[in-house]
Amino acid sequence: MDEVHDTGPSRLRVVGISGSLRRDSYTRLAVAEVLRGAEAAGAETQLIDLRKYQLVFAGGDEGAEPPDVIRLRQEVAAAHGIILGTPEYHGSFSGVLKNALDLMGFDEFEGKMIGLVGVSAGRIGAFDALNSLRNVGRALHAWVVPQQVSIPEAPVSFGADGRLTDPELRQRLHEVGSKVAEFARLHEAGRAQEFVSKWQSSTENPGG
Repeated sequence: MDEVHDTGPSRLRVVGISGSLRRDSYTRLAVAEVLRGAEAAGAETQLIDLRKYQLVFAGGDEGAEPPDVIRLRQEVAAAHGIILGTPEYHGSFSGVLKNALDLMGFDEFEGKMIGLVGVSAGRIGAFDALNSLRNVGRALHAWVVPQQVSIPEAPVSFGADGRLTDPELRQRLHEVGSKVAEFARLHEAGRAQEFVSKWQSSTENPGG
């Protein structure tokens, strides 16, 4: 998957953040699959691979922010929907993703649609990590869609070509992406309608 996909005249934008630094990351593959679902729903998409960002630790010494921190914030702030993908480590999401989230805040997330996908090497899956991310979404005043996907036994869930071996699981990932795109579009349309309604009901502009 290329860095950015523009699938047509719609400017609806969905970004996916892969919370793994592994070179052959199952999390990155899963997020890319979710973004395909968003593309099919008409969204422009971007895969944010944190391996390619030189980020500092949140809460460190004050000073000039590195360019990649600013770039990350700008890319997420420009999105209408956000996919968060993580491996499950010790019953929670990755420290890499936690740090990236801590470097951002309401400016990037408030009012946005969020979709979640978790990856685990074990049989149970990544449900604890996803529950933690759902709490983070609420704390950031974002809307987390009900659909989410936990992928257990990741090494056997993906084939040598990097694609999922289970078509049903692939479809569920696509559904997360499509729902994020669809709800984001409805949310944006609702905001536009609210603006028009307020404009029409306001008093006449004497200088108009």
